Amino acid sequence: MAILLPRPGGLIKKGLPVIAIREGVVFPHAEAILTFGRPSTKQGIISAFQGDRQAVFVSQRDSRVMNPAKTDLYEVGTLGLVAQVVQINGEIHAAIQGLGRVKLEEIEGKDPFMTGSVVEVKETMEGDENKVRALASSAIELLKRAVGSGKSVDFGAFMKLINGRAEPGEIADQIAYYLELPTAKKQELLEMLVVDRRLEKVIEYMGNEVNIMELEKSISAKTQAHFEKQMREQILRERKKVIDKELQEISDDEEDGGELRQMKAQIKAAKMPSEVRKKAEKELDRLSQMSIQNPESSYIKTFLDWLVSMPWSMVSPNNASISHAESILDHDHYGLKKAKERILEFLAVMKLKKGTFGVEAEKKKKGGPQKDSLPTILCFVGPPGVGKTSLGRSIARALGRKFVRVSLGGIRDEAEIRGHRRTYVGAMPGRIIQGIKQAGTKNPVFMLDEIDKIGADFRGDPSSALLEALDPEQNFAFSDHYLEVPFDLSQVMFVTTANVLDTIPDALRDRLEVIEFPGYTEEEKFHIAKEYLWDKQLSANGLVSKKLKISDEAISEVIRRYTREAGVRDLERNFAKICRRLARMIAEGKKEIPSVVSIEDCHKFLGPQQFQSSIAEKEDEVGMATGMVWTQVGGDITFVEVALMPGKGQLQLTGKLGDVMKESAQAALSYIRSHWKSLGLRENFAKDIDVHIHVPEGAVPKDGPSAGITIATALVSAFTRVPVRREVAMTGEITLRGRVLEIGGLKEKVIAAHRAGIKTVIVPKENKKDLAEDIPANIKRDIKFVFVSHLDEVLRVALAGEIRKVGIKRARRERDGGLIVSSPVLAAN
Repeated sequence: MAILLPRPGGLIKKGLPVIAIREGVVFPHAEAILTFGRPSTKQGIISAFQGDRQAVFVSQRDSRVMNPAKTDLYEVGTLGLVAQVVQINGEIHAAIQGLGRVKLEEIEGKDPFMTGSVVEVKETMEGDENKVRALASSAIELLKRAVGSGKSVDFGAFMKLINGRAEPGEIADQIAYYLELPTAKKQELLEMLVVDRRLEKVIEYMGNEVNIMELEKSISAKTQAHFEKQMREQILRERKKVIDKELQEISDDEEDGGELRQMKAQIKAAKMPSEVRKKAEKELDRLSQMSIQNPESSYIKTFLDWLVSMPWSMVSPNNASISHAESILDHDHYGLKKAKERILEFLAVMKLKKGTFGVEAEKKKKGGPQKDSLPTILCFVGPPGVGKTSLGRSIARALGRKFVRVSLGGIRDEAEIRGHRRTYVGAMPGRIIQGIKQAGTKNPVFMLDEIDKIGADFRGDPSSALLEALDPEQNFAFSDHYLEVPFDLSQVMFVTTANVLDTIPDALRDRLEVIEFPGYTEEEKFHIAKEYLWDKQLSANGLVSKKLKISDEAISEVIRRYTREAGVRDLERNFAKICRRLARMIAEGKKEIPSVVSIEDCHKFLGPQQFQSSIAEKEDEVGMATGMVWTQVGGDITFVEVALMPGKGQLQLTGKLGDVMKESAQAALSYIRSHWKSLGLRENFAKDIDVHIHVPEGAVPKDGPSAGITIATALVSAFTRVPVRREVAMTGEITLRGRVLEIGGLKEKVIAAHRAGIKTVIVPKENKKDLAEDIPANIKRDIKFVFVSHLDEVLRVALAGEIRKVGIKRARRERDGGLIVSSPVLAAN
């Protein structure tokens, strides 16, 4: 293994295999296939390949020396990567990739193969950058001439050079490798560290080589001109046969001419922008000059079909009234007040501006986007099943526009967004252009679903490709790789959906106006089920004509006892199950078919109850507190359990807790230990006790600081033996001074607490501002909210008794549920 050491002139590497080359030179940035037959060099190559694959390749001064010493080698060599090794007939064929110039410092060993230490050699430039670039360009042009004259080079390396992706030093080394020169002159180029001098020398050698090759080509051409007359006449006769055959196919070409005329008429009717029309006409001219047997003709036809099919000038009329749009939104979705208000605001601005998406769009093309008329990209964020995707369809109906939906979940290829270039077989436009073509208008409502689930890999980052499409400053000239002409997306109303914002890149998130979709309350679910879901499932299962009903009590039973979700998908699935059971009973001709589905029918059709109506604890317990959490599918409640046992004062945390939550537990315990006197505890109460904190559902990851006061309350309860009130739930971050800090996701947490039967909720005082706007009125009626700023206030509400009234005897007596205290932690009163 090579050891790297710092050095002022470069990096020293020790212990590298040193491979002596009899003929030729390995250059940096170049790939070479070398054959090795000497035992020592073979062992050196194998050792390098089995290790870190690095070796030093140094040319010999005299190729006849079989066992070279350091004096037989040139001082400057190349650090190379042994990419591949193949053994054939006792010889080793290795693919070597040059990495950089090195100077051989010393030979460290020669058995079983030569090893040594080298120092990295840096390149320099004497001339300015423009001169060096000009020299590099000249060298590449000479290489092109050489390849045109028949010189053999590696295709991948050649394309990299002519595409301008190589640095001047790399260009000089690559071309030097291809030169037909003796080893001494190639070594001279390797030791030439000044890039511009090396380029000048390479140009000189390559120029001589090109002149010789072109002279040989000229001689060959002149020799060809002296062919016998009979051979020339035979060639002319064969050409005449081909011409006659082409003349006989004129009738077939006339049929193709009809197709070309039709395509020309379609280009004219498409009303393309001038630059797009020029592109289409140019491709049509190319097609007209091609034979029908030419494979490229089908590619051009497909490209022209895409161009004429795009809605360059087709727009949906913007004549929807605000009252009509509002009635559609209310009919399709219950609740979602903020989202509906934002849609109606968009419609109102559109009507007041009148020309924002008509006349003004043409001004955008000429003078760039107008900042006062830029459309907003909406992003609906919320748990699954709350109506994000279906609201997109309602928006399209309300605005009188076409609707296009593209799911981005799992997309990892940037070409899915921007399309493939036409040079690839089977190339096609990206999903955005495909969606616009599918809509048939240039101003549809375009929904990009699951934008938070876009991936990225070696094929590119699709989220970066979306930046242009979703940026109103740029999307008036969106460029798809397949079309290669700008398309105006400024009139498209983009709507995106996501379950979480964390996975959306910041640059993309900055372009979105986020509208939160919280979980539904039981009251909202009841209205949705009664007014939408039941009728929908009756229609889906062929029961509309039977006029079957479901009682209000049965709807509430399904919501409370058979579902536990933020959205309504499970609720709809249960309704579907009920309808299928009814459909089977009708199909079998049974007579006892209920006209109104009752609670008893729900139990019969759906089986045993899946959930209790209230999941709060049945009685007050010591060492257990109820917290509220936010998840990707809405809110939920959780329990924090604390067990005390004899030990050495250690803290154990289980339940798959994240780092932030673990730190919250440590902060809570530190606060209790530092305030032992005010809590009625002994001074060294935790010295001989181990504390175990567990959060149930251990397979589910949990993190965040909002469980701080819940953990602290459970700890205080365990130490003081005062039970925690079962009907109290809490959320809030705790500091070492006992302060309670603001948290997020309050609405989802409170809805979950209400669903679980919690009667009192403790929240940070700084969250009081969220109560009026976010919390539904029916929940505020059923739950008592207590706003706190310090842990002392939390304990006064959460604990079922006074701390200091608990004595030592009671602490020793209560040993239930694993909460065992071998020595008193409470101070005597």
